[in-house]
Amino acid sequence: MKATYHQYMLEFKRPSGTSRGVMTEKETWFIVLEEEGKKGIGECGILRGLSADDRADYEEKLQWTCENIHLGEKALWETLLEFPSIQFGIEMAFLSLKSQNPFLLFPSDFTNTVKSIVINGLVWMGEASFMKQQIEEKLADGFNCIKLKIGAIDFEKELELLHFIRTHFSAGQIEIRVDANGAFALNEALDKLIQLNQFQLHSIEQPIKKGNIEAMKALCEATPFPIALDEELIGVFSLEEKERLLQKIRPQYIILKPSFVGGFRGTQEWITLAEKYNIGWWITSALESNIGLNAIAQWTFLQDSKMPQGLGTGALYTNNIDCPLEVSQGQLWYNKAVKWNSIF
Repeated sequence: MKATYHQYMLEFKRPSGTSRGVMTEKETWFIVLEEEGKKGIGECGILRGLSADDRADYEEKLQWTCENIHLGEKALWETLLEFPSIQFGIEMAFLSLKSQNPFLLFPSDFTNTVKSIVINGLVWMGEASFMKQQIEEKLADGFNCIKLKIGAIDFEKELELLHFIRTHFSAGQIEIRVDANGAFALNEALDKLIQLNQFQLHSIEQPIKKGNIEAMKALCEATPFPIALDEELIGVFSLEEKERLLQKIRPQYIILKPSFVGGFRGTQEWITLAEKYNIGWWITSALESNIGLNAIAQWTFLQDSKMPQGLGTGALYTNNIDCPLEVSQGQLWYNKAVKWNSIF
């Protein structure tokens, strides 16, 4: 078996803002396996400034992984514990190599275009007018659940946007999730949650910065509506650490990005623990290309969650890889009539 790695820069159609800044491009890496004339591909979806494995030795570790591919998937996954995006890339690449079709990893009613995955519509941060325009587009596109990035513009303007939505659409018509990306100050967070509660929100992701365990625990106890942990899960590698975190904070939800938490195996560990402690969960992409998004979507369908998932990111880039994934009426479909345009 031969393994190689390749960098690929994804270009955003328009600059995309979070509370951590504005992105114009997204770096990703692919691992390609070749054996007996067959190829397998996996995506290592690192997000600079956020991923636990955003380290100076990242490319060196990719090279080491390719040089030691003979160790096999299980041994590599365990050795790469501090490199969750490479763990995921390895899982995906081995699955791809073993599959009859390198992009058909988990055959199901989803990949047969029989059933779809309900997803949320993502609204990016920006000027109030731009956010309002996006909201109107998502509603016109048939989404029943939208997710708003908040925390980057003036809080009063964000409240006005939420008021605008609720003036036109009830909680029964549109479910609203908000994601603060850790933007709220510790001493203001509960007050802001109380103000947000008037808009009958489904949940808020990561209201305060990760690492403030006691403060997050107190918030989860006092919050008037559910809190979902997101960044808080990044860099928590062992099963024991994962359980301690959930036992301590007791969030209402956790949000799982396979590229951030060690692929399918790492995600499954979190799901098992969440269900043990009666904590809800859903799965989202982490701005991967369509190769990574495809693998996540196929696996997510098999988990049979009834909640909207965060998988609608395939159309963000000008140079994404053409694939069968399509968004229609707030749902992600796999159109098996559409062929892949692989870059390798």
